[in-house]
Amino acid sequence: MDSPYYDAVNRKVIATRERVAAALISMGVEVMPSSANFLFIRSPEKTGAGFFAALRDRGILVRHFDKPRIADYLRVSIGTDAEMDVFLEQCRNIILKS
Repeated sequence: MDSPYYDAVNRKVIATRERVAAALISMGVEVMPSSANFLFIRSPEKTGAGFFAALRDRGILVRHFDKPRIADYLRVSIGTDAEMDVFLEQCRNIILKS
């Protein structure tokens, strides 16, 4: 196993996750604490299904679970910095136009 490689990848995922979480929080998005390679988020303006559809319409794929306690949340996997920048830009467009 290549520990230095995996350690570097883990540090990168953590840094990207924390950067994206902070940016979402600054937009008013609720972000659940995470130690994983994803964020669980809720829009201040839209239902989970509505936020999911708005992102999908812009080519952003996230997970939405239509279950009673989590129906307003989305699961967002952490990608590359470039991918997450596009995600954040589209979130800003959706939230600011709500």
